[in-house]
Amino acid sequence: MDLTPLDVRKKKDDFRRTVRGYDPAQVDAFLELCADYLDGLIRRDSKQQESLEAQNKRLGSYEERERALNDALVTAQELREEARAQADKSAALKLQQAEQEATVIVQQAEAATLVSRRSLDELRVRRAGFLRSMRWSLERFLGEIEEEERRLATEEPGTAVESGASEG
Repeated sequence: MDLTPLDVRKKKDDFRRTVRGYDPAQVDAFLELCADYLDGLIRRDSKQQESLEAQNKRLGSYEERERALNDALVTAQELREEARAQADKSAALKLQQAEQEATVIVQQAEAATLVSRRSLDELRVRRAGFLRSMRWSLERFLGEIEEEERRLATEEPGTAVESGASEG
């Protein structure tokens, strides 16, 4: 049952009057006091309701901010994870490219080494051929020198001077 200060004030006319009853002035004063107190309670309740509504609005605002902050935090975490994943992919790609480049460099070095070895082998063969040719030429020259020395030794002593003088 809702009881208003007006209900309390009107109530004094509803009581019956008896010979041995309460003093009407005291009852009226008490009812007035109750009505005033009830009026104060109602005003205080109304203020508290307004305050509660204001607090609820602020709470709603804070909850909305909290939701926005949580959403921003989740988004930031997702972006961080995406950035990390992208960085990992980029690093893996760079590593793969570096490994491919290293493989190409090693293959080129092996090919260059093979070419150098073939060139060196060819030079060794040519050197050996040159040395054989030189040896053969020197042996032929030595053979001719020995032949000339034998001829010189078998010639007569007088003819050797003449042949030496005629050559010079």
